[in-house]
Amino acid sequence: MNARCSQLSRFLCALFAALALLPAARAADEPTLTYRRVFKSSVPEFIEIRVPRHGVCTFDIRQLDQEAVPEPFEVGEALRAKMFQLAADLNHFRGLQLDIRRRIANLGQKTFRYEQSGESSETTFNYTLNSTASLLMQIFEGLARQQEHQMRLARRIRYDRLGVNEALLLFESDVNHRLLPEPERLVPLLQQIAADPRFVEIARQRARALIERLRPSPTD
Repeated sequence: MNARCSQLSRFLCALFAALALLPAARAADEPTLTYRRVFKSSVPEFIEIRVPRHGVCTFDIRQLDQEAVPEPFEVGEALRAKMFQLAADLNHFRGLQLDIRRRIANLGQKTFRYEQSGESSETTFNYTLNSTASLLMQIFEGLARQQEHQMRLARRIRYDRLGVNEALLLFESDVNHRLLPEPERLVPLLQQIAADPRFVEIARQRARALIERLRPSPTD
């Protein structure tokens, strides 16, 4: 009887250990897209956006002499699907040459990287005429701009209420030019501004107008 109990205990321990490893195994197997741009003497000098197919996305936007502190953020399912389809159209960057073969100004070193199941492939370029790669780059750059707006608005709300309207103007300009993939992600911050009488009225009015623009219509 004791031997049977001991065997059962060993079996249960092994089973629980295997189950505990499942999330890590799934994470390692999940495909992930990474975009990195390094451009010295610009602001920011470093951008890195990581987007797994289903997991937690992260962004790292900073100057090169600052410490790397990736932070989580959200990317919608439809946008992720589009990004991974574009990467598939580019053969997941395997053997991909994107740089044009003539000398142009330095526009920053950009890298696309695809990882899955311990394997990876990447390509680096300064400037490309490949329309699929350009579209994927625009999405990543747009996500970076979107997070910069998010951080700027959050800082102004907390530390500089008089500067909120200026931050809203910058955000509105990018919305007007369709540079942000998911500007509706900032609606909670806009609602906070619109509802708080401590902010100047022009900022509250602009926040309300932006909420109306970004709010999904009943048919969406």
